[in-house]
Amino acid sequence: MDYLNLIKHPIEHDLLDFIELFNEALTHDDGLLSQALTHIRQRGGKRMRPMLILLTAKNYGQVSAVTQHAAVGLELLHTASLVHDDVVDESSERRGQASVNATYDNKVAVLVGDFILSTALLHVSKTGNQRIVEYLAELGRTLAAGEILQLTNIQNQEISEEVYYQIIKNKTAALFEACASIGALSAGASDDDVKRAAQFGQDLGIMFQIRDDIFDYYDSKEIGKPTGNDMAEGKLTLPVIYALNNHRMDSMMTLARKVKSGGVNADEIAVLVEYAKQAGGIEYAERRMQDFRAKCQQYIDENVKQDDIKKALTAYVDFVIERTK
Repeated sequence: MDYLNLIKHPIEHDLLDFIELFNEALTHDDGLLSQALTHIRQRGGKRMRPMLILLTAKNYGQVSAVTQHAAVGLELLHTASLVHDDVVDESSERRGQASVNATYDNKVAVLVGDFILSTALLHVSKTGNQRIVEYLAELGRTLAAGEILQLTNIQNQEISEEVYYQIIKNKTAALFEACASIGALSAGASDDDVKRAAQFGQDLGIMFQIRDDIFDYYDSKEIGKPTGNDMAEGKLTLPVIYALNNHRMDSMMTLARKVKSGGVNADEIAVLVEYAKQAGGIEYAERRMQDFRAKCQQYIDENVKQDDIKKALTAYVDFVIERTK
């Protein structure tokens, strides 16, 4: 099924307007800055977050200039955070192309990230909506806190599903929650509707991250990262956390602690990946995704009246679960 066309159908023209405004925001006359921004623009991506903002706004009213500037502001904030994350993680690739820090250097990447972040603030100020400005500022704080929590958790000897959810709520889920909330706010939705939209966004974001984490247990060029990449970076995700806590083996717990200390090798990662699969970790993670899918569908059934928006948001949820990369 062509989920992306179903998602885009009610917001096709609005999405084109967003892309034009977003690309304009990532344009500059200066030589080096211009090159770096062009490099970032070429990534494109599926525009999942802006589409969620536009669909939510349309559900509660209409897509306006306020919606568009808020969407651009949020996507620029997210883009800046990725540029900075690549510096922190010493990543050489982003979406299959060289990262900014690999193409230029860390100094250029940090400064380009700062420029994009400032441009995000400029666009969100153009909404003239104090609540949206506050929401975006709070999102920036939450994303940074999530990154720091993830770094400190690597040193934490406790292997906890609760901490796993706390990290992804502060990272991936916070972005989706902000998209749904800001979309609703831009259309003048009531406080109760904004709260319900926020919960929908958070559930969607948690589901999105669990799907991403499952990918890490399979080797596929289509996905674009090697098996066990998260473990190589010191991160334990839901399938192996479930296995460790429900099918405890001292030898596997020792390997898990080596992951956290950064002392694990590729062969040991392969052993942990296989252990997580054999212990039912993938099936457990998929069940948890289905729990969040049911919550998302309940929100759509109870809060979305227009048939085309209902179909688009249902396709959005289905795409998040069933995507292959």
